[in-house]
Amino acid sequence: MVSETGAATGLGAADCDTATIGPVGAGNAATGAATRAAGAGRKPVSEACPGVERALDRLVDPVTRGHPESPLRWTCKSTRTLAGELTAQGFPVCDRTVAALLRAADYSLQANRKTREGNAHADRDAQFRHIHEQVLRLQRRGQPVVSVDTKKKELVGDYKNPGQEWQPRGEPEEVRVHDFPDKGRGKAIPYGVYDLTANEGWVSVGVDHDTAEFAAASIRRWWQEMGARRFPRAEELLITADGGGSNGHRNRLWRVALQGLADEVGLKLRVCHFPPGTSKWNKIEHRLFCHITRNWRGRPLTSYAVIVNLIANTKTAQGLTVRAALDTRPYETGIKVSDEQLAGLKIRPAKFHGEWNYYVAPRR
Repeated sequence: MVSETGAATGLGAADCDTATIGPVGAGNAATGAATRAAGAGRKPVSEACPGVERALDRLVDPVTRGHPESPLRWTCKSTRTLAGELTAQGFPVCDRTVAALLRAADYSLQANRKTREGNAHADRDAQFRHIHEQVLRLQRRGQPVVSVDTKKKELVGDYKNPGQEWQPRGEPEEVRVHDFPDKGRGKAIPYGVYDLTANEGWVSVGVDHDTAEFAAASIRRWWQEMGARRFPRAEELLITADGGGSNGHRNRLWRVALQGLADEVGLKLRVCHFPPGTSKWNKIEHRLFCHITRNWRGRPLTSYAVIVNLIANTKTAQGLTVRAALDTRPYETGIKVSDEQLAGLKIRPAKFHGEWNYYVAPRR
C-alpha cells in the first residue's frame, strides 16, 4: 500500500486505522496538485473491519461483562485497554477509534449509582406513614417537631475539602497532600437539630465523642437557644431520628438521656425512628446537612471557629437559617445501662412498633 506521500507503508489491508486511497484524478491544472476522485478517502472502520462493532459490544456489554474466559473481564475497560483487546482479536484499532465506536453505539462514561437498599422491612412504608401522621398531628396543634442526626465527622486542619471556590487565578489555597489525622487539632462532630415547621437548624459541634449523651445535650441546647422562644406554649416535642448511631432505638443510653432531657425541659417527648436502612429519608439530611456541605465546599476547615462560622452562616433562598456553637465537654464512652435503670424510666411504647415509636414523660 502507498501513502498519500507516495512512500510505502508496509501495512496490510486489514489495518483498520489506515486510510485507503482511491484513484487520483486529473488534478488542478493551475496548481498541478492531485485531487481525490469521488468516493475516495478513509473508509469507515465498520467497512475496513467488518464485525468490529459486534466484538466491541461483547467486551463492554453491561450484562455479560465480556466473555467469561477473557482477561478483560477483570480489568479497567479504558479505551486503550479495549483497543488492545480488539487488536488481539484481529481488529487493529486505536483508542480514539474505540471511543468513537462507543459513542456511536450510545455508550457513555457512567459512575455507580446507589439504588439497592437491600431487604426492606415489611413495615417500612407503614412506619413512614406513621411518622408523617405524627408530624402533621403535632404541627396542627402548634407543637414543635424536629429531625435530628449526626453529620459526618470532619478533620480539623488544612486538609482538602471537596468542591471549588472563587480565588484569584493561579492562587489556589494550599492544603496537605495526605489526610492523616492531626491529634493536636482533633475532629469536629456536628450534631444537628432541624425544626421542620420553622425551617431553622441548630448544630452543636462536639470535640470528643458522638454519644447518646452528646445527642441529648444538643437537643437540649437547641431548646434553650431556639425552641423555647419559638414555641412558648409547647407541651410536647416530636423527635424523628435514624434507627442507629448515638440516637439509635436499640441504644439504652439514648433512652436514659432522653429521660433526663424530658425531666429538665418539662416536655413530653414523642420519638419516632426511621426503619433500618432508610436514614437518607430523614429530613435533616436534605434540608440542613446538604446546605452546610455546599456552603463550605472548597474551604479547608482549619479550626473549630471556622467550622462553627461556616455552619452558622448557611442560608438558602427558601429561608433556612442556622445557628451553631462549640460543645467542648467530654462525653464518656462505654457507659452501661442496667435493667433496673431502664425500669425506672417513664417510657411508654406506642401501639405500633413500640421499639421504633415511644413516649417519654417527665418524672416531675
